[in-house]
Amino acid sequence: MAMLWKFMRVAKYSKTALSPKVRVRGIPTHSRHSSSKSVPSDFAASAPCSNTVELLGKSYPQDDYSNVTEKILSKVGKNLHNRKHHPLWLIKEQVKEHFYKHYLGRRGTPLFSVYDGLSPVVTVQQNFDSLLIPQNHASRRKEDNYYLNRDHMLRAHTSAHQWDLIHSGLDAFLAVGDVYRRDTIDNTHYPVFHQMEGVRLFSCHELFSSIKDGEGLQLFEQGHRTAHKQECHTMEAVRLVEFNLKQVLTKLMTHIFGDGLQVRWVDCYFPFTHPSFEMEINFQGEWMEVLGCGVMEQQLVNSAGAQDKIGWAFGLGLERLAMILYDIPDIRLFWSEDERFLKQFIGPHIWQKIKFQPLSRYPPLINDISFWLPSETYCQNDFYDLVRTIGGDLIEKVVLLDEFAHPKTKKVSHCYRIIYRHPERTLTQDEVHRIHQAIEESAVRELGVEGRF
Repeated sequence: MAMLWKFMRVAKYSKTALSPKVRVRGIPTHSRHSSSKSVPSDFAASAPCSNTVELLGKSYPQDDYSNVTEKILSKVGKNLHNRKHHPLWLIKEQVKEHFYKHYLGRRGTPLFSVYDGLSPVVTVQQNFDSLLIPQNHASRRKEDNYYLNRDHMLRAHTSAHQWDLIHSGLDAFLAVGDVYRRDTIDNTHYPVFHQMEGVRLFSCHELFSSIKDGEGLQLFEQGHRTAHKQECHTMEAVRLVEFNLKQVLTKLMTHIFGDGLQVRWVDCYFPFTHPSFEMEINFQGEWMEVLGCGVMEQQLVNSAGAQDKIGWAFGLGLERLAMILYDIPDIRLFWSEDERFLKQFIGPHIWQKIKFQPLSRYPPLINDISFWLPSETYCQNDFYDLVRTIGGDLIEKVVLLDEFAHPKTKKVSHCYRIIYRHPERTLTQDEVHRIHQAIEESAVRELGVEGRF
């Protein structure tokens, strides 16, 4: 961001930083980021007065699962993918136009409908249960997600809308939106990013009509599950769906990046698709993952009311595509308000060739922080979240430099290197020192670590 993110106290939330759509009304005393103690810093958060969060016109009571910070809440409603001439908007519009032109219904109208204004606040049932993700699956952890409470969260993927849209009667759609995950800190990871979800369902006639002697082929059987298909799908059906999916996505990537693009598929596992794959493209000699996809689990399709159909789903990251297509080196730049960044993407049409011209490369300031871990309850993502909350977009990267176990006490120490760099101006040693000191003090109080400062 162009402006330095300022806070009133490390353990409290500043209301001036919020957009008008967001009001934080308190944090329970058992929450990770709560304390009555103040810290002598200009960069921290402040403790609100009641235990609810008001977001997008609704109020959510907080509980022991609440872990969303004001820094993250302030991003809700920004909708960069709908901001005209923004690079994420350009990518979204290119994908939309491709699907509108190349996939038509019987009457010549676009086969795929597009939904890019769905609320990022979803229920846990939508985000996990509807997708058949097991209760004990690692993807549900508080350490990896932003929960408003035990029942509501900021969506971790646009797949959270699959069940509802299929249940409404749709057979082909694209869903676009911002998604939220607690993650590492570097130039390709950010706690808010943007995804596009694609789903296509086929009836028996639609899938087999172009196949010679396809009248006798069936979608389903009483079979068994293998590495290549679900137990209820016939091999012929799953192979055709898989072929269609890979063909659709290969054409899309070729359309965006041009002829000569090298694509490869890697087997992977998603709970709500089987078989499932990741697509990697070769960009400047390096293979980069750009999307995940697979044949939809029939139990999901059946529960949404489409029992007589089989389908595929994919999810792609808009930032990843934009960084490759426009040669954008740092994911933080997507949140920039600097005209030197934004005006580069204004053009006469969405397919205009654009190569990002870097802003002045400002020097980094590097500080290390070491501490003894409190117990097995320590989570690195808690530390990364705390660093982002205090340092905001001044933090370019956090690296775990060293992990040391004391031979006698068995206590474990972590040493992290924090790289500070503002994307739009030069930082001073004084302001970085104050931020770093606030991180040290907050880590001791909020995470229970023992400082080695």
